[in-house]
Amino acid sequence: MESKELIARRVAREVMPGSLVNLGIGLPSLVASYVRPELGVFFQAENGVIGLGARPPEGMEDPHLTDAGGAFVTAVPGAASIDSAMSFGIIRGGHLDMTVLGGLQVDEEGHLANWKVPGKMVPGMGGAMDLVTGAKRVVVAMQHTAKGVSKIVATCSLPLTALRRVDLVVTDLAVIEPTAAGLVLKEHAPDVSVEDIVARTDARLIVSEHVPEMTFA
Repeated sequence: MESKELIARRVAREVMPGSLVNLGIGLPSLVASYVRPELGVFFQAENGVIGLGARPPEGMEDPHLTDAGGAFVTAVPGAASIDSAMSFGIIRGGHLDMTVLGGLQVDEEGHLANWKVPGKMVPGMGGAMDLVTGAKRVVVAMQHTAKGVSKIVATCSLPLTALRRVDLVVTDLAVIEPTAAGLVLKEHAPDVSVEDIVARTDARLIVSEHVPEMTFA
């Protein structure tokens, strides 16, 4: 299984039936493809869509229907188009059950850094700060390393997105739960050992005697 698919399928297990879920741009947007329609989940994008579906088949793209990153999406029955003010009112008002965001770094205290790419011009953090602060549950979906460097770190060296501790981190190697005591290793990916995860993680991990293997939606 390709690493992005692995992450998206594992995150899909966290999506509860009947919930309202925001999907960030890039890898998080893939989660919609692995949540069964009968669960009645509505995906939201901060550009003003509630009811995002999976990516359309090639040739069936609608230029007027995109997610916040400009990627083509579909709409499920009952979907709604709303303006930006209402979209951010939903986010800031605490109405989102969950948000799934990409990450550049997560540290031992569960802080997320995901908006400023080193050496690149950025217009601002977009909706990331609002989402981490406003959603009831925050799940980070990201690769475990970048160019061989761990993205799970002792202390974030990049600007933090918010001071709130995120609720779960899902990578291509592991599922990690940030807690008041530190980062707890909850699951390991198939064919990945706990020892390998520890060796490829710059942060300290709390590891129990038995760490189960990931299961997928």
